[in-house]
Amino acid sequence: MLLATATVLAFFIVGPPSAVPAQAAARIVPVRAAAPPPPAVVTPAEQARCPVASTACVDLVARKAWLQKDGKVLDGPVPMLPGAETFLRPPGPTSSATPTGTFRVLWKDRDAVSSEFDEPMNHAVYFAPGGIAFHEGSLTTSSNGCIHLSAADATVFFDRLRPGDGVTVF
Repeated sequence: MLLATATVLAFFIVGPPSAVPAQAAARIVPVRAAAPPPPAVVTPAEQARCPVASTACVDLVARKAWLQKDGKVLDGPVPMLPGAETFLRPPGPTSSATPTGTFRVLWKDRDAVSSEFDEPMNHAVYFAPGGIAFHEGSLTTSSNGCIHLSAADATVFFDRLRPGDGVTVF
């Protein structure tokens, strides 16, 4: 199971801004921010929405994705971020909504660059018309219809998915 974990180490200077650097250095207090929790497990209701024949499953509402074989989760669930207009507008050529439905992996490109936006799409796994793909991307800034994954998770999806594999987005 993939877990997206990170530890953030921040330093705060305790004292007035006029403190000289030597005095300030002696007053630096490290603060650890909690790593974001991994997505919850795949629920039976979610598994029921993703056909056994699909290898990749995406729950747009829960913002998680996973890989499965014969209906059993192999990797994930992992956090993901869909297109910016998902649930706001229907998918299409002028929309950044992520399309829903069952698709097939069309092709893969380890070092893809968006021809439309001139942005990197590392570890791209294309599965829907219009260049919609899983790829490495921000988990805080939405895509133009693609499914953003962390770098580590995009690598796993790229390595595991093959052209022809089923992808279900709901």
